[in-house]
Amino acid sequence: MPVNNSILRLLGVLAISALAACGAPKQQDTPPAVVPGYEGVEDEGFYIQPVDAELLSADRARQEVAYTADDAPGTIVVDTFARKLYHVQEGGRAMRYAIAVGREGLSFRGSGVIGRKAKWPSWQPTANMVRTRPDLYLEYAGGRAGGLDNPLGARALYLYRNGRDSMFRIHGTIQNETIGHATSAGCIRLFNQDAIHLYDQVDNGTRVKVRSLEESLAIEGPYMDDAWGRAVPATPENIAQKPLDEQLIVDQAAAKAAEEAKAAEEAAKLAAKAEKKRLSACKRKGIDAADCPLPEATATLDAANSSG
Repeated sequence: MPVNNSILRLLGVLAISALAACGAPKQQDTPPAVVPGYEGVEDEGFYIQPVDAELLSADRARQEVAYTADDAPGTIVVDTFARKLYHVQEGGRAMRYAIAVGREGLSFRGSGVIGRKAKWPSWQPTANMVRTRPDLYLEYAGGRAGGLDNPLGARALYLYRNGRDSMFRIHGTIQNETIGHATSAGCIRLFNQDAIHLYDQVDNGTRVKVRSLEESLAIEGPYMDDAWGRAVPATPENIAQKPLDEQLIVDQAAAKAAEEAKAAEEAAKLAAKAEKKRLSACKRKGIDAADCPLPEATATLDAANSSG
């Protein structure tokens, strides 16, 4: 059944009045937990938001760990399969960071060195990025200044190979939720708090090594993507849990869609009821339906404000 245009216009009026009647958002009784080392921080004139504690579960928070591989102290070791970065220390120890990596086929491979460091770096997409995804990168082809909306985040370490810029970076992020995933255009991303921490520990010339699959399997064991696309150990428990979580995601999406459909249906009923009332009022006054005026949004807002 076609929807009357008057009903559609009235729906808009009702939406405005509902917004006007709402007060300030309800404050949470208790603020979300903040993990030490990931608090909000003022840095070089920018404020970095704290990292949501939920994103730091499953060993994604920076921590010093035992390190048994034979890489020399000072080396940065990147495992794109386990999505971890290690800064190797003396005495069989390393600082471990969670990372996001490039999609398959886009990641840095082999080894290189840090050729340059930058705080709040500017960013310019490569010619290949602009060519393959102009919808995302064309508007930034001329570059973008450093800042809170810059994809490189708070710090960048530029990877060089044979004295030349490889165009790959280890850098911060403006999308904390991507850490642990393989979603980037090839660079290695960290939480901004981790990018600052690592930046302060290393110098130009530091060796960077990216593990092969064989090395990763030998040291970390097999990894897999969970239902949300995060790297987790491929244990029997995680393998069994993945289809359950995938079904949970499907069920949650279906429940959300049903809730939205129900809300839309209720809104349509209210609009139809209001439309019927409007036309009845005009009819009593001898006004034709075509000339029956819609309620003014401003009048509705005033009424809502006075009642609130």
